[in-house]
Amino acid sequence: MFVHYESSDSDMISLLSSRMNFWGYSTINFFSPMTRYSSAGTRNCGRDAINEFKLLVREAHKRGIEVFMDVVFNHTAEGNEKGPILSFRGLDNSVYYMVAPKGEFYNYSGCGNTFNCNHPVVRQFIVDCLRYWVLEMHVDGFRFDLASIMTRGSSLCDAANVFGSPMEGDLLTTGTPLGSPPLIDMISNDPVLRDVKLIAEAWDAGGLYQVGTFPHWCIWSEWNGKYRDVVRQFIKGTDGFSGAFAECLCGSPNLYQAGGRKPWNSINFVCAHDGFSLADLVTYTNKHNLANGENNNDGENHNNSWNCGQEGEFASIFVKKLRKRQMRNFFLCLMVSQFVQQETRRLEVCHCG
Repeated sequence: MFVHYESSDSDMISLLSSRMNFWGYSTINFFSPMTRYSSAGTRNCGRDAINEFKLLVREAHKRGIEVFMDVVFNHTAEGNEKGPILSFRGLDNSVYYMVAPKGEFYNYSGCGNTFNCNHPVVRQFIVDCLRYWVLEMHVDGFRFDLASIMTRGSSLCDAANVFGSPMEGDLLTTGTPLGSPPLIDMISNDPVLRDVKLIAEAWDAGGLYQVGTFPHWCIWSEWNGKYRDVVRQFIKGTDGFSGAFAECLCGSPNLYQAGGRKPWNSINFVCAHDGFSLADLVTYTNKHNLANGENNNDGENHNNSWNCGQEGEFASIFVKKLRKRQMRNFFLCLMVSQFVQQETRRLEVCHCG
């Protein structure tokens, strides 16, 4: 799964060391692939990097492998209202971002700004971008990072269209969740995009959680975050999760049976590209991110993990054997669950790399 061209700068990390922000996810150019994935000979030549990406997709298709883009339309690398002018801020700040009356940015992304996805100009930009990746680069689908931001209203909206509970007391505010978001409607009915695979990370950093309720037009799949949480709780032995675990094994019908969707609309996963790896789940009960320079504030606090009796990598032989058994249990659960399993390399090898 590939991402847009993004900034590898991180103020906190660059001040502390020479390490690069490996994480990324701070988009600069939505129409360009991340050159870090290209061969050394093409990294400084955009056209060659694009051609190399097309070659990769073509060769993958020859082998029956589909290629997905991990797209980040919830924020950009320009940061909060005090951030640098790199692109959209200089074009029209109030069009491309959700801006509060006093000029500060709404921050539903957790990254300082929120892309104004349902503004007419912005949603057309997003659709044009997605069509480019399908028609020109021939990708087979998209995973939308923090996709719930794409359901938030760009300005005052009709209360009858409100979906769920808004984040502010006033129903008619910027960022109100919509029942029929114009952007999701456009994507779902576009003659090109409706035929590719669409996967929503159905939550955002502003507290909106739509797993099982994301506006879907019967074609969107979802990262099943509830599957992840239930399986982690069950495997570590938390009481009261046997019924929920059984539903997870059966494709989460409690979430996807209504509204015309099927079990394959659930993307089941235990670990992903972010958060704890499989090894972390059985090694740490608490996160340890102090080296990132953010006082351990970054990353999820509720990982439903268990260290098997000893915190950290150095442990007794008994604990290490138990950890290996637990990792196999996680993998088995994923393999026997209906319907779509998401595996990452960090799941296959139990850690990053």
